[in-house]
Amino acid sequence: MVFTESDGRGAGEPPEESACASRVASCFCGAEASAVEQIDLDQWTVGNGFDRHRPLWKVSLADGAGTQLYISSSTGGVAQSTTRTERFWNWLGSVPHWLYPTVLRQNGEAWRQVVLWVSGPCIAAAVTGIWIGLLRTRMGARRFKGGRMTPYHGWMLWHHVAGLVGGVTLFLWIFSGWLSVDPGRLFTPPDPPEGAEQRYAAGTGLPAIDLAGLGAVAQGARLARFTTHAGLPRVTLLDAQGERRVLTLPALTDAAQSRPAIEQAATVLVPTGRIAQSALLTAPDAYWYEVGARPQLPVLRLRFDDPARTWLYLDPLTGEMLQRVDARRRTYRWLYDMFHKWDLNALTLNRPLWDMLLWIFSLIGLITSVSGVWIGWKRLRH
Repeated sequence: MVFTESDGRGAGEPPEESACASRVASCFCGAEASAVEQIDLDQWTVGNGFDRHRPLWKVSLADGAGTQLYISSSTGGVAQSTTRTERFWNWLGSVPHWLYPTVLRQNGEAWRQVVLWVSGPCIAAAVTGIWIGLLRTRMGARRFKGGRMTPYHGWMLWHHVAGLVGGVTLFLWIFSGWLSVDPGRLFTPPDPPEGAEQRYAAGTGLPAIDLAGLGAVAQGARLARFTTHAGLPRVTLLDAQGERRVLTLPALTDAAQSRPAIEQAATVLVPTGRIAQSALLTAPDAYWYEVGARPQLPVLRLRFDDPARTWLYLDPLTGEMLQRVDARRRTYRWLYDMFHKWDLNALTLNRPLWDMLLWIFSLIGLITSVSGVWIGWKRLRH
């Protein structure tokens, strides 16, 4: 379904594209649309990943969750979904955390520079604070009055102890946040060969599709995606719970894994190397994972012997390339993701262990920050 600009309609008559977007949203969520508007971007669609879908149809649904769907004007698919609760917590969490107000984030380079120059001085403050905290700590025989390891009292005591306990963690969190915008482009991988991904995705093209037969086997599906990666025509059906079913085209039978065909076709994606190792993963590894959940599995991991040491993660049913990581991005995973999210599978797959760790780190960081702000404010007043 493709939305285009309409003309020749009477005043007050809803455009066909608006009505079509409303139908898509209602079918997707099973609720009636209460409002439809066309937008270029807003707080929840400001990222560059939505560029190919703009302008977007924003559809508000009359459900208890306050759901809003964003329908792509280029594909007719649902590009984004938010609820009232998600928006509330994101205003308190991710928006201030990432310095993500729309007025700033819509200019990618300006946002990047702000993150760099805000987090940079914080790194310097954290390093000097840790160093001074260590200098003012006596753990040997020569202690402060009363056998104390710290000379401070009150707010200064809270700041000193919290800084000693969680200072390194706080520093790693700020430092990894600084790395999130890749200063110096140290971790930006080289561009893949021009046209390689397009040729891999195009395959041999879609065959003729029996729409009536597809409608019969797709009962209950909310989304259908047609792909031709690695020369494998497929349709992926997703239901309301996100469960998927992959069918072959044009036969409309359940697809089987096509590992040899994918391995052969994937060589076009890394023409400077050969496959050094192929593995079908049935459990997450250090680079294919999700925080607090299990990623799509099984997944085919191909390691190449090219200069960049590229790894590809591919869907064994559809051939889709799910992730591409080279040596730079694997290093970045540890320097950024690990120290910013503490997202080891041993933690994230064993909740609430991961939640408890983050709560402890966050509380220590909060005590360090609040006490530091209060002490600084008192010093400025005097």
